[in-house]
Amino acid sequence: MATPAPFSRFEFLIAWRYLRAKRAEGGVSVMTWISLIGIMLAVAALIITLAVRAGFRDEFVSTILGANAHVTIYNQAVRSESGQVSRVIADYNDVAARLAAVEGVTRVAPLVKGQVMAVYRDENTGLEIFGIAPEDLAEIPRIADPETGVGDLSAFPGGIALGREAARSLGVGVGDVVRLISPNGVRTAFGTSPRVGEYEVTYIFNSGRYDIDRTRAFMPFSEAQVYFNREGVADELEVSVVEPERVEALSAPLREAGGERALLWTWKDSAGGFLRALEVEDTVMFVLMSVLVLIASMNIISGLVMLVKNKGRDIGILRTIGLTEGSILRVFFLTGALVGTIGTLFGVIIGCLFAVYFDAILAFVNGAAGGGVWDGAVRGIYRLPAKLELGDVLSAVGLSLFLSWGITLIPARRAARMNPVEALRYE
Repeated sequence: MATPAPFSRFEFLIAWRYLRAKRAEGGVSVMTWISLIGIMLAVAALIITLAVRAGFRDEFVSTILGANAHVTIYNQAVRSESGQVSRVIADYNDVAARLAAVEGVTRVAPLVKGQVMAVYRDENTGLEIFGIAPEDLAEIPRIADPETGVGDLSAFPGGIALGREAARSLGVGVGDVVRLISPNGVRTAFGTSPRVGEYEVTYIFNSGRYDIDRTRAFMPFSEAQVYFNREGVADELEVSVVEPERVEALSAPLREAGGERALLWTWKDSAGGFLRALEVEDTVMFVLMSVLVLIASMNIISGLVMLVKNKGRDIGILRTIGLTEGSILRVFFLTGALVGTIGTLFGVIIGCLFAVYFDAILAFVNGAAGGGVWDGAVRGIYRLPAKLELGDVLSAVGLSLFLSWGITLIPARRAARMNPVEALRYE
């Protein structure tokens, strides 16, 4: 008689019958359900965790790249004969033209930067002023977004643009006049006295990052040159590139175009420590969630060990009528593998649905908890999105199937090696 091919139809039929068998028939349906639900929840939790992690990183990087320069060009400090140290860029227009000519650069904007005290009525707060040309400000995605901003950006040349949190702290709105006080102001014969200026708030932006909205304001470039005593010079140049993730490849040509005194500071230099911490956290979270999948898969062993014990008579009969050890092993392997596969499938469905509707679910939880579940002042960004990535889903599926199928082999081999004579001795 010819030996049947591995994983023949009858092996699936026997495995499926054992999987559906009730306890009164020698099955372990309760353990089967526990194993299936455990794997389902573990896989769903792993997918949700990976999606939230991917969403957090994407939102974090997006807020950095959408409101800041990808590369900042500034000069090395030099000391004049009078002993003063200066980093200003005198020929900023020529340097900007050379930088703009570098392949991969999309925008170059000269900046004047300074710190001031903003005062409105009885409220005051510290601000970092970015002096920038109106046409350059209009090209910053997260700042010039009409959906999140308040006011008219075209009116910016006649006033200042203020971050949402700074405006809330001061209690100002579009059209209000804010007094700015700079300690390094007017130079007189008796020294330097603070410079005080009043500016209308023409635009309030929402960059998506609390620290930026809390401390940053934009002033027209020419006005900032006068206000901070930078007539004819710029403090630095901000550069945007086509591929921010590969900004290191442009470091050499940008440094050459910037001149012999040029120094570079990329967005990865400023946020690199946090991004590396995220990578470590991602690895740790994946390992921890993998342990949950392993624990859930261990329930399959318990169920199959009980099933093998209850089906000893059936195993003896099957071996007697001609089934090989390999066939018995495959039958019980399929029994456990089906539990792991079905649990993984439902886990993927639940995890993906949770990730797709994560914003609505988080909003519901936040409302039920009375708010404060996600605080932008603490977390740095205002929203926690979930981003489903095919690689993360496949990683979760692969891990679950590998563990559940691998663990199933242990009791399946025990069933295959059972002696049919011993199994039928007391029957």
